[in-house]
Amino acid sequence: MIKELFRKKKYGTININKTGNSEIGVNPQYSNKINIDEGKNIDEQLWIKCKGCGEIILKEEIINNFNVCPKCDHHFRIEARVRIDLITDSNTFIEYDKEMKTLDPLTFPGYNEKIDRAKKKSGEFEAVITGEGRINDIPAVICVMNPDFMMGSMGSVVGEKITRAIERAVDKELPLIIFSASGGARMQEGILSLMQMAKTSAALSKLADKGLLYISVLTDPTTGGVTASFAMLGDIILAEPNALIGFAGPRVIEQTIRQKLPEGFQRSEFLKEKGFVDKIVHRKDLKNILYKLLNIHTIGGGINE
Repeated sequence: MIKELFRKKKYGTININKTGNSEIGVNPQYSNKINIDEGKNIDEQLWIKCKGCGEIILKEEIINNFNVCPKCDHHFRIEARVRIDLITDSNTFIEYDKEMKTLDPLTFPGYNEKIDRAKKKSGEFEAVITGEGRINDIPAVICVMNPDFMMGSMGSVVGEKITRAIERAVDKELPLIIFSASGGARMQEGILSLMQMAKTSAALSKLADKGLLYISVLTDPTTGGVTASFAMLGDIILAEPNALIGFAGPRVIEQTIRQKLPEGFQRSEFLKEKGFVDKIVHRKDLKNILYKLLNIHTIGGGINE
């Protein structure tokens, strides 16, 4: 009886999925529930916890806000096709090399199973989508990396698709836009994965020789071999707010140099301050900014139909 007088009333608990994944796309799929009251569950198909402010928000509200938190402006990671829909004119995107697949060149244990799981999770064959589309009626070759497929890691297929897209941009004399979102080179493909860094960089040098525009857009996260190759080679480098951008991760660097890193280290704002990024662009403004940049180069004669 006495214990009951001093017991705290339990108003409710919140259980977000165990992986901590709060990223969304057009058709997000979650199996867990959010408990906001004892004995009452609300499906995570409807609600999501923002990593930025910790608020529980209607998922529909976030999707309608360019997949950005309406409370704190946290930019959620999004599927590649969602991003393509956001920046290209309706029904203008023509995809390249859609069914190109990896062949597990090193017969790495468990790699095929991991690829199969990634395909099922993302609905894609690989970690990048390439093609051409129009941005306010200006044509461009566009590559978009998909963080839902093995964290956008770069294997031989990703490197090949990006290289082919660059070569098509050269042949058609079109500007190139690459959206990076990657954990880096894919370890299951060893040196063949690392080779893609040189291959994509060499293709970009041909684009530069032609005087064609390359805009690199860095999103969360852009790390490892992708950062050390095509992601940082843009004529113009844009980034989304608070995106993680770097080669090695912050914890690896701290353990190596045995020093505490500055606040916000490897975030897009820090890199802009140091001159590695030209402009930080909110997702809702991205299509308009890309259009303005493309339009300037169109007027200058840098794009041929």
